[in-house]
Amino acid sequence: MINFDEEIQKFQPSLEIEQAEDVINNNDLTDVTDILKEILKGTKKTNND
Repeated sequence: MINFDEEIQKFQPSLEIEQAEDVINNNDLTDVTDILKEILKGTKKTNND
């Protein structure tokens, strides 16, 4: 059975939208698009040489 008092003590409110946006935007993560751009830059350089 769920102990509601215990669960309420563990509760942590979620971030506000603005705070969540800041956290997400400040993480400099490489995604698939960034990887593909780097690969295409490399292939263009080798084709132009």
